[in-house]
Amino acid sequence: MTKASVIVDDAPIGTISPRLYGHFAEHLGRCCYGGLWLGRGKGPVRSIDGFRSDVVEALRELPTPLIRWPGGCYADHYHWRDGIGPPASRPMTLGMSCGLRVPDDHGLGTHEFLRLCELVGAEPYLVANVGSGSVQELCDWVEYVNTSVETSLARQRASNGRPEPWGVRLWGLGNEAWGCGGSFDAATYAQEYRRAAAMVRHVDPQAELVAVGLEDDPLGPDSVERDWNSKFLATLGPAVNLVDHLSIHRYFIRGGPEVGFGEDDYYALLREAEDVEQMIERIGKLVAAASPSRPIGIAFDEWGVWHPEARDWGPGSVERRSPATFEQANTMRDALAAGIAFEGFHRQCRVLSMANISQLVNVLQSPLVTSGATLVKTPTYHAFWLHRAHAGAEAVQVEVDAEAVGPGVAALSATASSGPRGITVTILNRDYRRPTTVAVRASGSASSCLLLAAGSADSANDAAAPERVAPRNLAFDSSTAGSCSVTLPPHSMATIEFMADQPSQGTSRG
Repeated sequence: MTKASVIVDDAPIGTISPRLYGHFAEHLGRCCYGGLWLGRGKGPVRSIDGFRSDVVEALRELPTPLIRWPGGCYADHYHWRDGIGPPASRPMTLGMSCGLRVPDDHGLGTHEFLRLCELVGAEPYLVANVGSGSVQELCDWVEYVNTSVETSLARQRASNGRPEPWGVRLWGLGNEAWGCGGSFDAATYAQEYRRAAAMVRHVDPQAELVAVGLEDDPLGPDSVERDWNSKFLATLGPAVNLVDHLSIHRYFIRGGPEVGFGEDDYYALLREAEDVEQMIERIGKLVAAASPSRPIGIAFDEWGVWHPEARDWGPGSVERRSPATFEQANTMRDALAAGIAFEGFHRQCRVLSMANISQLVNVLQSPLVTSGATLVKTPTYHAFWLHRAHAGAEAVQVEVDAEAVGPGVAALSATASSGPRGITVTILNRDYRRPTTVAVRASGSASSCLLLAAGSADSANDAAAPERVAPRNLAFDSSTAGSCSVTLPPHSMATIEFMADQPSQGTSRG
């Protein structure tokens, strides 16, 4: 048993945008087709407007503030007109992403995706085709989705069942343009971006535009320019004012196998998640220097654990699944990696403008997994759920006193926010083996504590045991005002809520 302390300061960091708890749904594997979308016909699984009802209900509970769609690499082969109109009239084309080539009937198109966002209360983030599309095609999509002017595209939208515009704000101009999105060099992409962004702003001046950036220490071919971001921003010059957000991606890949890993691999994965914050800081400084008078947000719009069993590249001495399904085990360790990422997101909330875990259902570090008629909430789902009070709240400073358990890994970490009801503190016991007793100090009175823990760090939920890893109430000692004490099992996560003390009511005298 070890001991640690967490002191919550009232010093504000910034507002935690709900967009930092966003998701990503790509037409890849069983994410969209089979995971989200069933089609409008009757089947054994209950649906609402073509989507799995159990998935919709689970996303409503999370909540789900933002969804990025339709890719990913898929976006730069996607032509939006293929996905509108009567389903029977939509073409069957190649669906291409991450090396997969599958038939795509376009049953899930613009109207359907935006209906999903309405069903779950999510803001849509649409990624446009720059690799194989045209600027006119992009402008037409923006007009079709957003215009309130009586044009032929607006009338076509109405004839397809949507008289009023959706008013989508977030538009990504390509995806990974340095790789699967066209193999551009930075200067050429900047020229393409400048022209496309200028034309989109003519159609909808309110559009928020996301440019393709690059993580600053990528694992990829030597042909990828390591100084992509600086070259891209320098080439734009004064047109940098056309960029609202710069997209970067990072996956955590050095943690060994998905299950059956050892202590060294456990900590290696957690260190990767922790390194994200420094990457955001570095790129944030570069962007601020390029655009000193107008802030550009960092859009961390693909992130998460990608185990070697679910890919055919990168480190990991394990047997790879072939062909790749992009599906993997989702364990308690993965939930902790998400919790560590959230801590960094909160501390960088003035720089980070959005984040989208990859991906929403079945693929990679998915919160939800479907197996026939069964829906399983993964430990990552529960990690999001334990953090739900932080979204939209004010991040505040936290001081943690805990011993180290390895190079670069503290035994304990925490994040806190202040909201209308009081202070919310989320604590991670990263120690692989030992429980930790934590003394927590914050203003108000501790009112609840929810724990996410498991018998082993590689515990996961499945159809046979969907509640193996799930939140439960944890006893705590709150006998002293403004503090509480909890004992956290190894490799666990807990959220404690401190209710704001109500001012005493004075007695009036007549």
